[in-house]
Parts: sequence; C-alpha cells; structure tokens
Amino acid sequence: MPDRGMSSMELKELKQMVVEANKELPRRKLVKYSWGNVSAADRERGIIIIKPVGVPYENLTEENISVVTKDGKILGESWAPSVDLDIHRAIYENFPGVNAIVHTHSTYATILAQLRLPLACFGTTHADYFAGDVPCVRELEEKEILDRYEWNTGMTIVDYFKENHISPEDIPAALTPGHGPFTWGEDVWDAVHKSVVLEEISKMAVHMLCIDKNVQPLKRAVAHRHYNRKHGADAAFTKDDHGHGMIQR
Repeated sequence: MPDRGMSSMELKELKQMVVEANKELPRRKLVKYSWGNVSAADRERGIIIIKPVGVPYENLTEENISVVTKDGKILGESWAPSVDLDIHRAIYENFPGVNAIVHTHSTYATILAQLRLPLACFGTTHADYFAGDVPCVRELEEKEILDRYEWNTGMTIVDYFKENHISPEDIPAALTPGHGPFTWGEDVWDAVHKSVVLEEISKMAVHMLCIDKNVQPLKRAVAHRHYNRKHGADAAFTKDDHGHGMIQR
C-alpha cells in the first residue's frame, strides 16, 4: 500500500482496514470473545470508525462497522459503537498525531494494569518501540466514575502525558488501572503492531519479576541508542509498505 495519510483514503477502504485490523486482534491472541477494539480517525471527514459493541470479530464487515462523528454521534444506520468510544475520542481530541487506537485485555499487559504497575524498560525489545516506561495512569475518582466514566478514563491518559511532558509519539501506549492497555499509531496497522509488542514485553516483564523482583531496568544509554536508531533523525530502520514492522535501510 502506498504511504499516504488516513484521510486521503476512500471511506470504504478505511472501513475495510478497520475491519481487518479488528480481526487481527484474535489472530494475534490479544483478545477473547469481543474484549477489545480498534478504531481509526479520519480527521478531514471528522469521523471515527470503530468496532461495534458486542459483535464477534469473525462477523465484522464494512456494513456493520460503526461510523460516528468526532463528537460521538452515530452516522446514518451505523451499528452502535463500542462502549469504549469516548476513551478513543478523548485521545483523538487531545493527541492530534494519533490516527488509530487499539484497546485489548491482553493477558500480561492487563496483569500489569490490574497491579497498577508501569511497564519499565527492561530490555532492547522495549526500547526499540518505546522511549521510556509505559505508564500506568491514575485511578479515577468516584465522581469521575459516576459521570462520563469512559471520557474520564481517556482523559487520565491525556493528563498523564501532558503533566509529565511525554510525547504520545515517543511512548504510544498506556495502561489504565484495573482495566487494560491502550496503544495508538499513525494507522490501524501501526497501532495493532504496538499492541502485539506491548503484550510481548509485558509477558517478559511479568516472568522476570517473578524470578527477581529487584531486576534493574536497561541502562538509559542503551535504551536511548536502540530507540533513536529506529526513530531518530538518522534512523537505520523504516516501516514496510504496510506499516507492519521495521526493515533495515
């Protein structure tokens, strides 16, 4: 696929991408039943395309994928969107470089989220994709749970990144306490790729911490070296034509 912006695509093509990206989640063993969702934002059209609520992945089609305005209003005869829509909306509204979001309840990333633990950078696999620890954001207050729960969940991610001066492009993921992981990217395949990586490095971390709870993070200089050689100005790697990974220049 040529490298082009999400908004330059035909709507039908973008809907099909979102369908296929959602179907990739069970293929990658990131979800069970319907425990997750992929969305894409078309900023020129002012719409979000997201998995409909409760629909099994194998039954997703261009016809039943949900299309809503950026304000969350269902367009036409679209199916009802995921209950997590407002989490996605909060991220899109505040992170203008994000064009796609993935949420799962993948086992190991969710273990860390339920333990209220950030994912420290223990190795170069992590450093290749994230420029630091993946944060576990704050708990919601009672009033935030009772009123606009999903929107407030998204805003805990946004607020954490802004308050700690973290670029969402440098660390394209967050853990929500007691809930699970969110990743994002330039397009749906980039965001799914980040979810696969996040789950794998979470698995490594959980096993490592079971063996040695005092394990030390990767040296900062090594972490910076690995991140910058893939994402810096003189990066030695680039994405393939589908955004599925890194290829050496």
